[in-house]
Amino acid sequence: MRERTIMTFYMATTILIVLLTAAMTIHVSKHEGFNRRQKTWFILTFAAISFCALAEFAVHCGYYDPAFSGVLTVLTVLQFSIAPCFAMLFAGALGLRHQAKIALVYFGISLLSEVICAPFGWIFYFNDSGYFRSNAFIIYEILYFASLAYLIVVLVIVGKKFHHRDVGTIVMILVVLVAGIIPMTTDGIHIAYLAVACSSVLCYVYYNDLVEQDNYIELIEKERKISSMQVHIISGLANLIESRDTETGEHVARTSAYVKALAEKCKEEGVFADTINDRYIELLYTLAPMHDVGKILVSDKILRKPGRLTTEEFEEIKKHVAYGGKVVRQILSGISDEEYLSFASDIATYHHEKWDGTGYPKGLKDKQIPLSARIMAIADVFDALVSKRCYKDAMSLDQAFQTIKDEAGTHFDPLLVDVFLRHKDVFVEIKNSILDKNTGE
Repeated sequence: MRERTIMTFYMATTILIVLLTAAMTIHVSKHEGFNRRQKTWFILTFAAISFCALAEFAVHCGYYDPAFSGVLTVLTVLQFSIAPCFAMLFAGALGLRHQAKIALVYFGISLLSEVICAPFGWIFYFNDSGYFRSNAFIIYEILYFASLAYLIVVLVIVGKKFHHRDVGTIVMILVVLVAGIIPMTTDGIHIAYLAVACSSVLCYVYYNDLVEQDNYIELIEKERKISSMQVHIISGLANLIESRDTETGEHVARTSAYVKALAEKCKEEGVFADTINDRYIELLYTLAPMHDVGKILVSDKILRKPGRLTTEEFEEIKKHVAYGGKVVRQILSGISDEEYLSFASDIATYHHEKWDGTGYPKGLKDKQIPLSARIMAIADVFDALVSKRCYKDAMSLDQAFQTIKDEAGTHFDPLLVDVFLRHKDVFVEIKNSILDKNTGE
């Protein structure tokens, strides 16, 4: 009765392992989150587990025939040579380097040991009653335990990938230890338990890894679509404003290039190093076209007036900054996070504030003004100075640079002006490279 129960257990375990590894093999082969190398490692690992489980079942299924002892010896030699390589195959599947060389060397050592010992029955042997371990079985135990130790190290390393890595790694190590040590120290329990242990560990790691990658890919794709949508909305609004404001021309393109260049030079020089990084520069460049978005709510009569504005008209157009913040939030809310909304809103609302507090709409001063708006202010004014308008001629570049310098500490952040003036050539090149539609420059 006991033997029949054990055989039933072996049969059920073997079927479970083969089906499980087959399902994972199919999943891996079709999964787009893995590259070709990862897929190869995973499939080799699953194939090795299935082979060892089937070989184990063939030896211990309860239907032993001495006539097949030669075939079973070959199967056991291969099984004892492959099983210690599970750890290396597993490590390769999870991206650890140089595992192919390690696995080949370890397989070679295991196979050579088994081939040398098999004819003499030093590690194991078959007689009329079936399979038995020999006195030199310790050779296999040493190879096996070395592999087990390697597997534990691998689990600690790959455990860093998971959100709950501490608990997950401990659980996996316990499974490997319990299911690995028991079959090596108890004659009545065989290596099928090792296959079960490895399968359990692989399932945990494999599916966690797949889920993590699937979620990451889905998140990246979603962010890409949202980013593309945001850029199209911003570009469309900027083009709409250009078509309404006869003074805009290539103003949006130039000011976007100016703010990016100024922020990059600040980053290179370590100015505002606690704020300006690659992400900040990307946001600044992407959202700079929104700085005049509030003009969409200003009357065409004022925007298209071919001359200087009256005091009342100027007060009306000044409202575009207050409008800007509201428009940004109305349009981008729902497809942008708060960082994105705040950044765009700050540029649109505060780029006409002045360092000394005499700007609008709120009369903010020095560092009360968001850094993005202070950068935008320099780009906006510089472009206005060097561009021809219906009511004025373009100022020379030297005069424009001097004006920016003279207004450092009053209109502009003096630190930003210093960086701006140290890199005049960059801004001249940008100015010359972007042609003005209205002037034909």
